[in-house]
Amino acid sequence: MSTGTHAPKPGAAPVGRMIAAQAALETRMLLRNGEQLLLTVVIPSLLLVLFSTVDIVDTGDGKAVDFLTPGVLALAVMSTAFTGQAIATGFERRYGVLKRLAASPLPRWALMTAKTLSVLVTEVLQILLLAAIALGLGWSPQGGPLSVLLLLVAGTAAFSGLGLLMAGTLKAEATLAAANLVFLLLLVGGGVVVPLDRFPDAARAALELLPISALSGGLRDVLQHGAGMPWSDLGVLGVWAVAGLGAAARFFRWE
Repeated sequence: MSTGTHAPKPGAAPVGRMIAAQAALETRMLLRNGEQLLLTVVIPSLLLVLFSTVDIVDTGDGKAVDFLTPGVLALAVMSTAFTGQAIATGFERRYGVLKRLAASPLPRWALMTAKTLSVLVTEVLQILLLAAIALGLGWSPQGGPLSVLLLLVAGTAAFSGLGLLMAGTLKAEATLAAANLVFLLLLVGGGVVVPLDRFPDAARAALELLPISALSGGLRDVLQHGAGMPWSDLGVLGVWAVAGLGAAARFFRWE
């Protein structure tokens, strides 16, 4: 008697399918989280509308929305890749979710890849929403899309590394407090809504080396002033990305 062709065949799914399924799950969980939506969507949108329509901060010559939009796009990247990812991963580590996932057929590198894909999907949705709001407020973007794309990818890598490093080394409660504090400090001192030339020279020199300043400044050079690739800003982001991802890979604790 011949063997049936529909006999069960247990085993792990292909890695690509596992990554896609985990990335979809991570994205759904992120978008269902009220605190994450506040950080990733509500706060950047409110800042863009408020500071573009009300004369609160002197943004120099030109329309306020042209100055603010690049900074808010940088803030959106930071809120997702750093703040949101750090908090979510930190609590997953505390509750043993990462430990259990690490024991599954999904390789650890594939889990990190899925988390990165989830961040990128969320950022695409953020950028589309913020760009639509900015265009409705009269935004006139300049520059080339390739430069913008490279800056966003480098910024995502830099903030992801820092977020994973924080989530993998600190307790969940400490990660929650530290990530929100860093978000607020960089919102004020990262050139997002307040131009860096409003700060003293010594402070400005230090602030320009921050990843949020490099990302917002680089995006502003391209989108507001129509400049080519801002290599210095891209270099700063590259250094942060290599350092952050390298440290996260070295010191991340799964339990």
